[in-house]
Amino acid sequence: MTNEKEFIAQLLNPKTQNAAFQTLLSQYQKPLYSHIRNIVLNHDDADDVLQNTFVKVFRYLKNFKGESKLFSWMYRIATNEALTFLSQKAKSNGLTSEALQNKTIENLKADTYFDGDEIQIKLQKALVTLPEKQQLVFKMKYFEELKYEEISEILGTSIGALKASYHHAVKKIELYVTSN
Repeated sequence: MTNEKEFIAQLLNPKTQNAAFQTLLSQYQKPLYSHIRNIVLNHDDADDVLQNTFVKVFRYLKNFKGESKLFSWMYRIATNEALTFLSQKAKSNGLTSEALQNKTIENLKADTYFDGDEIQIKLQKALVTLPEKQQLVFKMKYFEELKYEEISEILGTSIGALKASYHHAVKKIELYVTSN
């Protein structure tokens, strides 16, 4: 792909935006889906959130200032969309966020797109007990193998704070897994 500024110009130019958007989709669809799926857990929900994410990316691209990488900006949108989705879903079902996540985890075994085992289920249950920020940091670092610098750009948090969040998350997960 050309450099990022040129690519963004192609996305904004009516003559080149269709082809550029296809490139954007082919490059970012899978990693964004994985990121969203790590947050919402359910395949169909992840698909819905992914669609909403790309709609917002397309709609707000003209406002992108280039202060971060396009990747980070899109991940931030995806993260916010996923968290908003979970919050609204919990509210519409009369549940807390944690109760909704626990219910979703119980349904994972029936999800044909979930290929985990009992250990994965236990890990997901442990993750639900963490504060939202620790969950996000752990999932981005552990499952997606993002670097602290990338997570910092996406979440707008210092690297030191992220390392502390990750460390606390790991300790809590270890405690949960060994005591349950």
